[in-house]
Amino acid sequence: MIILEDVSKSYSKGAPALSKVSLHIEKGEFVFIVGDSGSGKSTLIKLLLRELYPTDGRIIVNNTDVTKLKHSRIPKYRRGIGTVFQDFRLLKDRNVYENVAFAQRVISVPSSKIRKNVPSVLSMVGLAEKYKSRPKELSGGEQQRVALARAIVNNPPILLADEPTGNLDPKNSWEIMRLLEQINYNGTTVLVVTHSREIVNTMKKRVITMKKGVIVSDQKKGGYIDEY
Repeated sequence: MIILEDVSKSYSKGAPALSKVSLHIEKGEFVFIVGDSGSGKSTLIKLLLRELYPTDGRIIVNNTDVTKLKHSRIPKYRRGIGTVFQDFRLLKDRNVYENVAFAQRVISVPSSKIRKNVPSVLSMVGLAEKYKSRPKELSGGEQQRVALARAIVNNPPILLADEPTGNLDPKNSWEIMRLLEQINYNGTTVLVVTHSREIVNTMKKRVITMKKGVIVSDQKKGGYIDEY
């Protein structure tokens, strides 16, 4: 599902953000990406979203060679990747229903299907009764669940979650992680960037540890490693 072959990313100054990173993630895997600030996690996510272009190497995502992707095809490519961020990124002037429906309208889903799909996904994340609420009327945990609903309403084969629990308390953090696990159980490949040792150590998924732009550990049913 995701292949990186000797991928490097250098900026104009300083050490490279990524240095010859090779990585294979299979369809249906649940993978944590962990590491200190500056380890290359965010650069990796941006490369997968084609927000950045690698200095060297090759990236293949869902059978698409991202390194050869024409600029005009990037929006269509990104529609196959659900994304959830720490800061929610909701449309503040629209209610919950419209925030989720927006993702469907972008790809021209018929209105009849939107009216079916949006309530279904809101029910899945436990917000069926909040569909008329604006983001400012919701708690942080509820806003993140809206963001998650928006990310999965189009059934993307891949979900990238960059610090999805970073602004949440422990209770809401675990609710989000349970939802991500359910989404993965339904067949979606899930990548989660996180600093939460408790979540990583408890869930026992595949754990990729990065440091200074390289992968220093890749463990099945792993945990958060500090000695690096």
